[in-house]
Amino acid sequence: MDEQEIRKSASLEQRHWWYAERRALVRRLVRPLVPGRALDVGCGGGGNTRVLQDLGWDVTGLEHSPAAAGIAAGRGLQVVRGDARLLPFADESMDLVMSTDMWEHIEDDGAVARETARVLRRGGRALVAVPSGMDLWSGHDVALGHVRRYERPELVALVESVGLEVVDVASWNILLRPVARARRRHNTSESEMEHVHPVVNAGLRVAVAAERVLPIQRLPGISLVLRAVKP
Repeated sequence: MDEQEIRKSASLEQRHWWYAERRALVRRLVRPLVPGRALDVGCGGGGNTRVLQDLGWDVTGLEHSPAAAGIAAGRGLQVVRGDARLLPFADESMDLVMSTDMWEHIEDDGAVARETARVLRRGGRALVAVPSGMDLWSGHDVALGHVRRYERPELVALVESVGLEVVDVASWNILLRPVARARRRHNTSESEMEHVHPVVNAGLRVAVAAERVLPIQRLPGISLVLRAVKP
């Protein structure tokens, strides 16, 4: 992702429906855990890092981009610049490692998975969110610097290959998938991350939030969310 896209994403992060609902998702999944030491790998502007901090975690964000790291640090978050393929942290030093929409940017995602497992303590948790389904591949992915979108079996196999036990893997942003698929048929080169009218923004948040009470998590979505534990 180039610096212009990074700064655009940071400016949208507080209001845009997608970021807001992703923060709500992280909060819902992490709240039951006992706070400890956490690492947010590929933290971007730090929106999800802040969620962990607010839940009582001693959290560090790791970010490769100097622009994104600067934005997160400017928001008062603890940030380290580094490479997700070679994390600058000791073995078994983290209780939680979270990566939201980062693995798809790295060609060698196996190295990222191995490093996630390495720095987790026994009993530590991994939370990984990635874009789902190569049938949704479009100019949006190209503009954001994606290398791939994931299929469920592929993601599970990758995580299990590094010795983590998958607790569950669910789809997210399911109800809006047909809309995204139709739109992306005509999208050749641009990111979809843009300002949305407040009324539309609120409606889209309602659509995503409705998934919490509907038994549809096994259906295809725009994203996959995986939770794993280190045995």
